[in-house]
Amino acid sequence: MAGSDGFVRTLKDQSAVPLETAEPGTLLQIAIVYQDDKVTLYRNGEVYSSHKATNVDLLRHDDNIVVFGLRHVGGTGSIAGAIDDARIYAQALSADELKSLNPEKASAIKPYAWWDFEGGKAFDRAGRFPHSRLGGNAKLVGGKLVLGEHAVLIAARSQAAAIASVDEAKQKFPRPYEPHTPALPSPVPETWLTYHLAHPGPDKAIPGDPNCAIFHKGRYHLFYIYQSFGHSFAHVSSTDMVHWRWHTTTLTPPKTGHGMFSGTAFRTKDGEVAIIYHGQGSGRNQIAFALDDNLDQWSKPIPVEPKTATGKPPKMRHWDPDCWLRDGTYYSIAGGANPTLSKSVDLKTWQYVGELLHPDFGDELGVKRGEDISCANMFPLGEKWMLLCISHGLGCRYYLGDFKDERYLPSRHAMLNWARWDFFAPESLQTPDGRRVMWAWCTPWVNNMQQSGRKREFEALMNFKIQPGVQALPRELSLTDEGTLRIKPLRELERLRTDKKQDVAITVKSDSPYVLKEIAGDTLELEIVIDKPTAREFGVNVLCDAEGKHGFTIAAGQGSKTLTVGYSNPPFALEDGEALRLRIFIDKSMIEVFANDRQAAVAWHEYDPTNLRVSLFSKGAAINVARVTAWRMKSIYDGKSPAKQ
Repeated sequence: MAGSDGFVRTLKDQSAVPLETAEPGTLLQIAIVYQDDKVTLYRNGEVYSSHKATNVDLLRHDDNIVVFGLRHVGGTGSIAGAIDDARIYAQALSADELKSLNPEKASAIKPYAWWDFEGGKAFDRAGRFPHSRLGGNAKLVGGKLVLGEHAVLIAARSQAAAIASVDEAKQKFPRPYEPHTPALPSPVPETWLTYHLAHPGPDKAIPGDPNCAIFHKGRYHLFYIYQSFGHSFAHVSSTDMVHWRWHTTTLTPPKTGHGMFSGTAFRTKDGEVAIIYHGQGSGRNQIAFALDDNLDQWSKPIPVEPKTATGKPPKMRHWDPDCWLRDGTYYSIAGGANPTLSKSVDLKTWQYVGELLHPDFGDELGVKRGEDISCANMFPLGEKWMLLCISHGLGCRYYLGDFKDERYLPSRHAMLNWARWDFFAPESLQTPDGRRVMWAWCTPWVNNMQQSGRKREFEALMNFKIQPGVQALPRELSLTDEGTLRIKPLRELERLRTDKKQDVAITVKSDSPYVLKEIAGDTLELEIVIDKPTAREFGVNVLCDAEGKHGFTIAAGQGSKTLTVGYSNPPFALEDGEALRLRIFIDKSMIEVFANDRQAAVAWHEYDPTNLRVSLFSKGAAINVARVTAWRMKSIYDGKSPAKQ
């Protein structure tokens, strides 16, 4: 069972599901039945597995397509085998009704759609999907649809949809291709974020993963996914990682021959800049080399094709890659569940090593060995190797570990995201002065996957109030001598500070909010130091009213094991006698919080534009606030995006 869309409709833990034991060539009936909040899989009319899931009206839309062979259009996870008969019913069938079905024979209940593949044709006998198109090596042989790696059959209501959907990378684009440079609209909407890097449009950026970050010839370069002529890489560069300019998009399907999905940048042995990424729709990871110092021109992509010791292609998934140079050898990850590792001396011939994770991977890490590792980024940090990644189900996370027997053996695992996709798809680079700086794609709402488990959807924010493709503020990562991860805001962000205000030596009584008189706004950086607090709960409300109410709460507590950041609760505990040091970045509806250089969180808040105050509070005891310092943050968009004072 594939886990597309974050296991919204699929059983996530499939360890208890029995493996298929039928001999090759055996005809099986597999049925998936949606009924209320339950999804049941049947094998030859008997229950195979069952789980609760959000029901989806698969028959509602007029533009639906039917995909045979792949998890989704442009995806992987192909079926190897033959399909003799395929049907869709507009109602949930019982086990007895399923058992009564026979290939090529009409049923008492009329199908919504029906393919029997007779006569060498993929024809819907119900007439709802009259157009079809084969892709990859899909074939119609002997009244069967024969599928294998990359093979797909698309059935659609229109011929154009069928053709376009077979391979997104080769689709007929809605307009003739011409070079495109993302640019700000005029006027810039007042609700847009002002000092976060985000996609200005006009196209969408969902997903908007940051990729291929690198410093080269005096400039920092970053690419992120957006949808222009398919999945393309927008390209921005900067001298300080704060102020960015957009380049003309050149890594785009009309030029590469495939879509651009997650990847990283690295230097070759000769000092060249290269990128490795997943060529969406190509079924392979790809490598390209920069042809100019501005990183605007790139070589023809080369597919990464690992071979086993016997010279044969291994059974592996080609997905989100990373590449790094270690002891004179290039190593490359192919991501996903149980990611694989390959190596090369020349970036052309690749030897398959095997699974990335060492067999000694331990249960004490608190995460399953087979958990999804996508958007992979491997690099040395201190005395360890860090693997930044995501799981589509868990979110952004990291491992710390070392290499043993040419495999990666983590000694620590922890999360970096606390609410769905608020902080997702990480990417990092090393600065010339040796700092490790990371970004992540942040979005308040995407789809059912993003909504799952959230108290609020924030759909209005993304659709009406903020830019797409929002990147988190850059974070500096380092390790203490004890191996604890330190997370700090990029120091260059201090260049945006202006209009400094400060309040010192504040005593906040229990259950008596203290509203700051001179500090207010919706584009602020706040630095708050609370001395040795003993109250059971204390903190700050931002974007609140004049009485300190209806705001966004950031709180800790004596003895508490979590930090409250609005609707999320990342792990955090103060040591005895330790002060709480908060750095809070408010950028309209987006809030980023850093606590004591060892925890950070991103959150969203739909606020009344008249609620701009900042209020301190405590419950259970008084607290002493050493100081509150505030700066209004300048826009990184040349003053084009307004901010309230």
